[in-house]
Amino acid sequence: MENTIHSSNLDTNHFNILGGLSVQKQSDSDYVIALAGNPNVGKSTIFNALTGMKQHTGNWPGKTVENTQGYYKLNDQGYVLVDIPGSYSLMARSAEEEAARDFICFGNPDAVIVVCDATSLQRNLNLVLQIIETGKRTVVCVNLLDEASQRKIQLNLDLLEKRLGVPVVGTTARSNQGLDQLMNTLAGALTKSAPESVIEYPEYVQQSIAKLAPVIKPYTGNHLSAEWIAARLLDGDQSFYHSLTDFLGLDLKEQTAVKNTLKIIKNDFKKMGITQLKLEDAMAEVFVLKSIEIFQGVVKEPAIPSDQRDRKFDKIFTSKTTGFPIMFLMLLLVFWITISGANVPSSILAKALFGIENWLANVAIAIGAPTILIDMLIHGVFNVVAWVVSVMLPPMAIFFPMFTLLEDFGYLPRVAFNLDRLFKACDACGKQALTMCMGFGCNAVGVTGSKIIDSPRERLIAIITNNFVPCNGRFPILISIISIFLVGSSIGSLNTFLGALILVATILFGVGMTLLISKILSMTVLKGIPSSFTLELPPYRKPQVGKVIVRSIFDRTLKVLGRAVIAAAPAGLIIWILNNLQMGDTTLLHSITNLFDPFGKALGMDGAIIIGFILGLPANEIVMPIIIMIYSAQGGLIELEGAALGQLLIQNGWTWVTAISTLLFTLMHWPCATTLLTIRKETQSSKWTIISFLAPTLSGIIITFLFNSVVSLFV
Repeated sequence: MENTIHSSNLDTNHFNILGGLSVQKQSDSDYVIALAGNPNVGKSTIFNALTGMKQHTGNWPGKTVENTQGYYKLNDQGYVLVDIPGSYSLMARSAEEEAARDFICFGNPDAVIVVCDATSLQRNLNLVLQIIETGKRTVVCVNLLDEASQRKIQLNLDLLEKRLGVPVVGTTARSNQGLDQLMNTLAGALTKSAPESVIEYPEYVQQSIAKLAPVIKPYTGNHLSAEWIAARLLDGDQSFYHSLTDFLGLDLKEQTAVKNTLKIIKNDFKKMGITQLKLEDAMAEVFVLKSIEIFQGVVKEPAIPSDQRDRKFDKIFTSKTTGFPIMFLMLLLVFWITISGANVPSSILAKALFGIENWLANVAIAIGAPTILIDMLIHGVFNVVAWVVSVMLPPMAIFFPMFTLLEDFGYLPRVAFNLDRLFKACDACGKQALTMCMGFGCNAVGVTGSKIIDSPRERLIAIITNNFVPCNGRFPILISIISIFLVGSSIGSLNTFLGALILVATILFGVGMTLLISKILSMTVLKGIPSSFTLELPPYRKPQVGKVIVRSIFDRTLKVLGRAVIAAAPAGLIIWILNNLQMGDTTLLHSITNLFDPFGKALGMDGAIIIGFILGLPANEIVMPIIIMIYSAQGGLIELEGAALGQLLIQNGWTWVTAISTLLFTLMHWPCATTLLTIRKETQSSKWTIISFLAPTLSGIIITFLFNSVVSLFV
């Protein structure tokens, strides 16, 4: 088996998706295979196992869709596998489901593999029946047979194949069982004609389809099933019709023969007392009833429910009594492991990178490079990049695998369930809880994660408010301030406990601000009522630790780090220029710092702190080093810790008021450059990017100003 990987970016405007899709064939004889299925059925696991791709794929963000393709070869025949977003139905409710539907319906794949969950087969059959109806060659892959066996669920796949009229293969993708049979079965299916649909609509619908299909056929040719298109025109799916119009390049309903036939059909329905709503319900009901009919006898479940263990866990994790305490303790544990575990690797990495900085400088001197270039590029640009990498990489390499482990275990959807009521009260979506949790690792990841929210309005709320929870780049600042100014007098375990308690309180304040700003947005620029959504609580599963580490590091950690480095490099140049250009007897950096000092004082801080945040726009990790650099009048970023850092800050006028003001502003200020670029990419809008910048910034300014004003009345 040979594996290669290709990626391309697609625009989600429907016809542009199809026209812009570049399927990376290695030979003209290669088959193009769509890999479809509901979320959480192991579709991406199958994709990764077949193509060798070690990447978490399947959900495509916003309006720029990253299309992931993999190559598989069997008996000298090539197959291009296209991993499309997980979806419950071809009746799309989100941009990602539209992308999945449009590729299946209009992307002209040679076949579709529909992956199903062996433990929830009946629910999955709806999508299977819809795809078979399109007239595409279809192979059904019943995955997660190991979980079905553990639950004592018995499946008759031969009977399922007979009833569906398409090949059915059972697999356990996590252990690569059944995948060879799946591809051999696919190869056989490609030599046969497309299957007949087993869906039977009510007689009046069937008669209408029979009238409409012949007049549609001249416009659809052999690319689409005329009967299927006729059914879709009748059920009135507007999203689908927009895609169809883009694909055909004409408005099918406005073609004379089609228009006249539709008019006759509607008049017939009117005489029978059949409204459009009744028609849509009747056509949708057919799929539900057929799924139940096919399911009967195919699956035999034990008399005692097979998911008793999951229900016991849910009583603990989603209980009103224990759900929230466990959630906060889990959050605290993840932060403690991340922060504690990252200290030593960060120090080692910093020492190595700064050692490379000195080595590069010596090499540059040896070859006679100009001093100004050495200072600018090595002690300026490289120095800042080294800071960002050494501070960002270790905590992200710890946080994201732990986050993904909780995701694989099945705990994160329970977090969304617990917080759903709170977000609902703010006219937002419960799934925002998941994107908020992603933001603790990196706000840019939280922004990209908002694609799981179907409603565009609620997705924007999640994007705008994600920066109110601190990312790992802000934790070093928070921890330094808390340990030096708020718990510095206590010792030992009490110090650790108080510090953790204050950190959790700070995080909870950020969560509270997330809810408050979500409510304000829902009442102003993003008015609306909360949408209903399907929150699937997947079964609890034993995480695959090795795959999780590889997947989270390559799919999340390194991608985010790459964006941060790109943003940090020019920042290093700017910082060096500001700190080396003289204005009289001082540097340009100190002149600007003095300019911002009155503004900083009004917020309980000073000009150096404000400049630290401004120049730290590329990455929050460099905010404190910049502040230290300004205070100590050094030529580059330096690191101080513990007592030495506390002494420097106190010498420059820091008090507990300065500390709390800085802590609040750390929690609430503009997103970093990486997050802003991600917001622009996800929303495709400068307007929403600016609002995402202003929302936390204005909140931080107002709250720190009010705090400092109140304190000044008593101190």
